Amino acid sequence: MTDAATLVGATPRRRRRGRRKGALSPKVAAVLARAGSVLVTLLGLAGLTFMIGRLLPLDPVLAVLGDNATPEAYRAMTIQLGLDKPLIVQFGNYLLDLARLDFGNSLLSGRPVVDEIARVFPATLELATVAMVIGTGIGVPLGVVAAVYRNSWIDHTARILSLIGYSAPNFWLGLMGLVLFYATLGWVGGPGRLDFIYEFDLTPVTGFFLLDALMSGNLEVFGNVFSHIILPASILALSSLAYISRMTRSFMIEQLEQEYVVTARAKGLGLWRIVWLHVFRNVAVQVITVVALSYAFLLEGAVLTETVFAWPGFGRYMTNALLSADMNSVVGCTLLIGVIFVALNLICDILYRILDPRTR
Repeated sequence: MTDAATLVGATPRRRRRGRRKGALSPKVAAVLARAGSVLVTLLGLAGLTFMIGRLLPLDPVLAVLGDNATPEAYRAMTIQLGLDKPLIVQFGNYLLDLARLDFGNSLLSGRPVVDEIARVFPATLELATVAMVIGTGIGVPLGVVAAVYRNSWIDHTARILSLIGYSAPNFWLGLMGLVLFYATLGWVGGPGRLDFIYEFDLTPVTGFFLLDALMSGNLEVFGNVFSHIILPASILALSSLAYISRMTRSFMIEQLEQEYVVTARAKGLGLWRIVWLHVFRNVAVQVITVVALSYAFLLEGAVLTETVFAWPGFGRYMTNALLSADMNSVVGCTLLIGVIFVALNLICDILYRILDPRTR
């Protein structure tokens, strides 16, 4: 009895001894591991953008001075840009600049790249957000309905719409949309974010014209801004709508074939109650991933749409910088796109833990 009691009493002491003081809880350890993973990813992204700026066959010195620069001026500018130092020293200075959010000055305008990006990025963010609302608001229900009524006319219509969204070029759709809805019918506004007569009636505060117009209480300006953004946003949303609806349909079909759906139907539950309260909840995590990736691609892939509609956004700015060999701007834009993808993946991980108990 004494030996057994001793053994029984020794077990908790051994367990308590195994938990060292100051040991991290599993949740804290998971958070630190995720933060370390994000940090390593950002460091790798910084290294990649640094190498892009050094390996591309574009000379930043000639981009500043021109092709007729003298050797003396070329050497002086090389020293001024820090390109005469070893690569490891240049990379260290580059990381220090990034830590201070200093991407250097634009070789074209002479202004800080951060200020240039802050000027153009809200326009793209607003356009992509409206496009994402349209694409998600139509794509998810369309994919669900197409899966429920598989091989029906609704399903065939969704497939055709997805095919058009994947196949039709955005620049062609933009031009046709301007010809039909702007030049012919006059239903929407033309190129740009706002008509010239309203430019002095809107005071930019956030950089998002729809929000700024609402904050000012000027519904006439809001209507004008909306008429300008709805067509490019709809065209930009078509590709994401096609992708979201197709993937949602695939996820839903897989779940609708599971046994729990048959059991729920046998218990007398309504079809749409099963679809939205049970089946869709099981695919919500996958749909979130698809939506997040689509949003990221909209933010960095709106170049053609912005060009057709003369939209002063991020994609158009990055393209002009690349064509002009403005490497500071190109590297800054590339780094921002990478940070957007990393941030959206992190948000998805957080949502996974909220929506799916198995990941906690």
